Amino acid sequence: MTTLTDVLLDEARTTYAVTERLFRRVRDADLGWKPATPGTEWMTTGQLLMHCASVGCGNAVRGFVTGNWTGAEGEGDDANFPPAAALPSVSSVDEALRRLEADRILAVSSIEEANAELLAEPRLAPWGGLPLPLFQQLLHAIAHLAQHKGQLFYYLKLMGRDVRTADLWGA
Repeated sequence: MTTLTDVLLDEARTTYAVTERLFRRVRDADLGWKPATPGTEWMTTGQLLMHCASVGCGNAVRGFVTGNWTGAEGEGDDANFPPAAALPSVSSVDEALRRLEADRILAVSSIEEANAELLAEPRLAPWGGLPLPLFQQLLHAIAHLAQHKGQLFYYLKLMGRDVRTADLWGA
């Protein structure tokens, strides 16, 4: 019988695995690249990798499960987000891969700590919103990483890399 924990672990492991494969398509020379769309604020590729690997999922999952929000990004509405230029960047793809693996380990171990009763308890995110069952908050944290995985996919496409739908979904 599949449990809610099984669903979360499968979603997290799959999202991290596909994200890692996309990270490996980036070259160190690409870290400063960002889309050249006038009038918009984009992260550089290096900032996007850092965001995925440091904020993407693990710290939020741990925060929701344990209440320990140290290292998690607590953001409110758009007025409280730092400008893209102020976001940190990785200095290499190897650094991004190491950080992503550490984030994956943190997310998976934190999900494994949550039992079925805990998954039903309402939790409030420190950045606001309505209290939601822990299961739903964790699913949203995984979806946050998946959203940025998609952003990286399109960055790679815009750079002219040969990425296809299967690369986005891990098929």
